[in-house]
Amino acid sequence: MNQINIQYFKHPYAEFVLGSYEGQLCLCDFRYRKMRTSVDNRICRGLNASFVERNDEVLERTKTQLEEYFLGERSEFDLPLLLVGTDFQKSVWQALEQVKYGETASYMDLAVTIGNEGAVRAVGTANGANALAIIIPCHRIIGRNGELVGYGGGLPLKKRLLELEQNLFL
Repeated sequence: MNQINIQYFKHPYAEFVLGSYEGQLCLCDFRYRKMRTSVDNRICRGLNASFVERNDEVLERTKTQLEEYFLGERSEFDLPLLLVGTDFQKSVWQALEQVKYGETASYMDLAVTIGNEGAVRAVGTANGANALAIIIPCHRIIGRNGELVGYGGGLPLKKRLLELEQNLFL
């Protein structure tokens, strides 16, 4: 069976589980999120692979870039990504990548971006299934009225990330 190299990365902002498959980052998620098992199972099934706790170059680069992001030294990530999900989920995640540092968008904005205005709830579900937190910036998605809504890392962390991005690189 194929293997996904994983590492746990504890940071003052949050604790992450990072995973790479064949030189690409496929997992950068909150270690203790509610959907941990379903996200992990989707990735393992999609890649026909299992997790092995082992470090590699991609995981080290990810840790370095996350550190730079949290220090306010990086506004974009430069990592090879492997999106594991349905075509619809991938379209949502690709739209998420277009939401720039320091900006926010709504679920409706994402639905419009992917050309499916009627799929606002499905967009929200796909957003919640994102396995590449921070890297694919699902924290930048807010409710239509501007309120903070669901986040795998919790709303206090979402607020903190948005504040970090609002205060830097202006």
